[in-house]
Amino acid sequence: MAGAAPAAPVAWRDGRPIAAAQYLADATRLAALLPARGHVLNACADRYRFAVGLAAALLRGQVTLLPPDQTPQTVRRLREFAADAYVLADDAGAAIDLPRLEVPADAAPLPPAFDVPALPHAQLCAIVFTSGSTGAPVPNRKHWGTLVRNVRGALERWGLAGARAAILGTVPPQHMYGFESTVLAALQGGGALCAERPFFADDVCAALERLPRPRVLVTAPFHLRALLEDTPRPPAADLLLCATAPLDAELAALAEARFGAALLEIYGCTETGQMATRRTAREPEWRTLPGIRVELRGASAWASGGHVEQPTALGDVLEPLAPDRFLLRGRVSDMVNIAGKRSSLAHLDAQLRSIDGVADGAFYMPEEAAAGGVTRLAAFVVAPGLTRATLLAELRQRIDAAFLPRPLVLLERLPRATSGKLPRAALRELARAHGLRSAS
Repeated sequence: MAGAAPAAPVAWRDGRPIAAAQYLADATRLAALLPARGHVLNACADRYRFAVGLAAALLRGQVTLLPPDQTPQTVRRLREFAADAYVLADDAGAAIDLPRLEVPADAAPLPPAFDVPALPHAQLCAIVFTSGSTGAPVPNRKHWGTLVRNVRGALERWGLAGARAAILGTVPPQHMYGFESTVLAALQGGGALCAERPFFADDVCAALERLPRPRVLVTAPFHLRALLEDTPRPPAADLLLCATAPLDAELAALAEARFGAALLEIYGCTETGQMATRRTAREPEWRTLPGIRVELRGASAWASGGHVEQPTALGDVLEPLAPDRFLLRGRVSDMVNIAGKRSSLAHLDAQLRSIDGVADGAFYMPEEAAAGGVTRLAAFVVAPGLTRATLLAELRQRIDAAFLPRPLVLLERLPRATSGKLPRAALRELARAHGLRSAS
């Protein structure tokens, strides 16, 4: 808790502050209750209790596991990865097949002195797993000093260093973006996190309005679009942060106008954490955080320096303009080549979602073509009131005919993760459920 005074709020719940002294007391009490194990799955939905669990694990030298989801398959993989893992939870109804400890709901007694512990920079803090949006989740180790350097660099870029801002997030704290931007940024910036994670537009607006200013909304493009469609006049904010999927300039500009605040889009990945930002409504270029350099090595883009612990290959197609500036062209795994024509799934998705009446949508490229056949793109669309014929006609105005989806499947909703991402495995299951195979 950087520079926190005992009475300073580190969290807000239902419009009421939770003081730094209370947070430290709650974390210290929980640390004494933790079992003698090395790894903990922090499944707390309440962001304040998540932060208490994180601090308690740090005090006990335990490593927090942050997988992309809590499905039975993921939990089985976690048990294989860390046999001593247990789950820390705040929802009695959550069924996770691990030894379980409930976070106390009441406030711990305050100690006579306010003494914030210091943590070694080299302490292994968390193991964060990739989202699985392009394949099986991969573990990434995060050390305390590196996380702090990352978050402090981000706070400088956001203009929030020392601002003591209140931070509301629609993304979960278990996701790398939410972990950094809604938990660590609040604690390291002398600010306060919002315990709630509202989903519906009215709830987001109500939670934001209860927070003191300066206040920040941390969200994802899917959440932001849904919010703006339902709320023409949201409460004022002082900063908007957006990540997890490409954001188009039109949506960014609309958000800035509605909230009366600048919107910064964040570029990063689980492997590196946050590493660049841009003001999407005004500029296409990304600027890296302090000390981070981007370069091409052969056909691959690499990041190094700053808080990036070792040179890391990125899963995106980048065009470096300078060591600290680049353009993002799409994900390596998103690039598709049909009939000699190239595009990216991200671009196609953006064109699909730009159609009036489309609430959500995603293109899907089958992994294997039938023997001697041709791989065809498919698309899953949420568009109440629109027909396939109408959607295809609109797409013909926006994309080359080679990329028109065959088939185009209408759905009531897409299986997005709580971060707003669409994991590759979820799209694969959708394709199987609808009998989609490569066309011959």
